[in-house]
Amino acid sequence: MEFFRKTLDPVFALATIAVLDVFLFLLLGAWTVGGGETMMTGLIAQSVLGEDLQRIPFWSIVFPPRADYWKIYISLGMLTGAFLGATLSKEFYLRTPRRTSEWLMIMVGGLLMGIGIRLAYICNVSTFFGLLPEMNLGGYLAISGIVAGAWVGSLFYKKILEG
Repeated sequence: MEFFRKTLDPVFALATIAVLDVFLFLLLGAWTVGGGETMMTGLIAQSVLGEDLQRIPFWSIVFPPRADYWKIYISLGMLTGAFLGATLSKEFYLRTPRRTSEWLMIMVGGLLMGIGIRLAYICNVSTFFGLLPEMNLGGYLAISGIVAGAWVGSLFYKKILEG
């Protein structure tokens, strides 16, 4: 489809995202802590561990797994939309890391991102669309950390790939 191959006007795209973000906030409140992905993890853990999962305080007190948690469907919608957009534009392909060092970097990077999201107690998406428009200092600090982490990570990745 040709529509998915075109680049949208950035002003139009950002204005649309801003309007939709306002409605999302008014209807459901702010996003926090990658909740959809966390809840999906809890549901998967519950299907594997059953009632034993309740012995872990995080899953029994802080974040008890529920299939009706709305953020799961926001996360699945973003994933589905990204997949459909990439597929329809013929830009989708699977790439498997060839070296053990790449797998290790992926796992360590994912772990550090998960730790960072818990320490910041906010989702990176809501940082961009929630805290930055509010001129929140925490949002600017979080974005600074995301940019710095991406830059340092890319240096590591480049060094390992060249070495």
